Amino acid sequence: MVSIYEIFITFHLFTLSFVRPDSTSLLITGIICAGFFKPVYVNFWPLVLIYLNILLFVILILVRKSFRFAKEKFTLEGIINERTEELLRQKEKVDELLSNMLPKDTANQLKLTGRAASQKYELVSILFSDIEGFTRIAEQMNPEILVDELDKFFFKFDSLVEEFNIEKIKTIGDAYMAAGGIPDRNRTNPVDVVLAAMRIMQYMKQLKKENEYFWDLRIGIHTGPVIAGVVGQKKLSYDIWGDSVNTASRMESSGESGKINISGSTYEHVKDFFTCEYRGKMPVKYKGNIEMYFVKGFRPEFSIDMQGQEPNEQFFIKLQLLRLQDIEEEFLKRMEEELPSILQFHDHKYCVDLLTRCELLAGSEKLSGEDHLLVRTAALLDCMSYSKGYTERNDHIYQLTRELLPKYHYNDKQVEEISRLISAPMYPPASITLPEKVLSDARLAFIGKINFSDSVNRFYNEMDFYGQVSSRKEFNENLAEFLESFEFYTLTAQKLSEVPAKRQIKILMEN
Repeated sequence: MVSIYEIFITFHLFTLSFVRPDSTSLLITGIICAGFFKPVYVNFWPLVLIYLNILLFVILILVRKSFRFAKEKFTLEGIINERTEELLRQKEKVDELLSNMLPKDTANQLKLTGRAASQKYELVSILFSDIEGFTRIAEQMNPEILVDELDKFFFKFDSLVEEFNIEKIKTIGDAYMAAGGIPDRNRTNPVDVVLAAMRIMQYMKQLKKENEYFWDLRIGIHTGPVIAGVVGQKKLSYDIWGDSVNTASRMESSGESGKINISGSTYEHVKDFFTCEYRGKMPVKYKGNIEMYFVKGFRPEFSIDMQGQEPNEQFFIKLQLLRLQDIEEEFLKRMEEELPSILQFHDHKYCVDLLTRCELLAGSEKLSGEDHLLVRTAALLDCMSYSKGYTERNDHIYQLTRELLPKYHYNDKQVEEISRLISAPMYPPASITLPEKVLSDARLAFIGKINFSDSVNRFYNEMDFYGQVSSRKEFNENLAEFLESFEFYTLTAQKLSEVPAKRQIKILMEN
């Protein structure tokens, strides 16, 4: 009969062979040896050892299974991570492709909802270009060279329209179509599109001097309302519709080789920037007679050489002033939503009044175009800075001037000057330049108004909330001391003042 000791030895060696497969020979040897060694007696402790070995065996099985499971899990996680990274790379490629095909906002809307709603735009400038005699050229030219040349032209056109924030719509054969003012609405798109057209013409004329394959181009531009949106389900494309598109196409077909033909509608928007040649009312198929103009170049006062071929700094300042109207409209809308309700003095109405007063004073004091731009921009950002209250105002001013202004084509010098204007004391300004005087008079316009008392109360409540004053008495005394020597800088502000500053002191002390 096999003893418990034999069972113990056999089981122990079997466990060892399970942990280390190369010790199988030990198992066989142990079984043989177990037959020659008999225990003197069997008691409690051998049984305990057997149970412990059984427990150890079970634990080893569980550990090995756990290790194998962890190893398989690690392998699977590696595979999943690799495939996830690959999916992300593919998604980035798809997103990039979609953003190249569609405007950014439209592409995002399509990704989120699966569809993009069409929108109506009231002011869009559409550009059509066409190569004159292309059919004849295509018959005589090697197809590969023809396609390469077209690709080179359109690649350059793409870069030019992108530079002027114009949306490429499509190409059809040798025809190229683009539009300004979509998807981002703006007032500058007629000027932007004419600028892009002039650059395209310059590029084609330069090629004509260098390349044996010189092609003459016609460009037509019209400004009007359109509907824009995405068409198709499989092959998506961003397109525009409306009578304005047809008119722009007619402008191109009614033009002449090497010239930019614009409609009367476009002319009304760009006549202050460019010199144009009136062609009269020209007959257009299905449209009747339409006024047309050839763009000759920049106006002499906006040209570097007075010849109208290259714009000077004043041209871009005038364009910035036009763009500023879009910025003001956007910011005032944002401020109406973002300004804290506790701002009883620096509220939305104050911002509108400040911008209006700056416009009036800048015009009457005959500020230069750039100073006019800087003062109005400083006033706008000064208002916008209060959206964070008093505590974070300085940081917000820095963010607005350093991060936002360059996006609207303000150069470094202009950004620095705007920052200095905003940071200058309201009274008296440090260097007392004319722009500082205008901004100071516009900020302190409430001093000369009949409703001065009401403005002071709202101003105190606002400052008290943000812990800027210790008591109403101290606030009134400091303001009264300030008014003792106060006088508006500009003659226009003095004439617009309804109540003298010294008389306002009496009103102040009665509060």
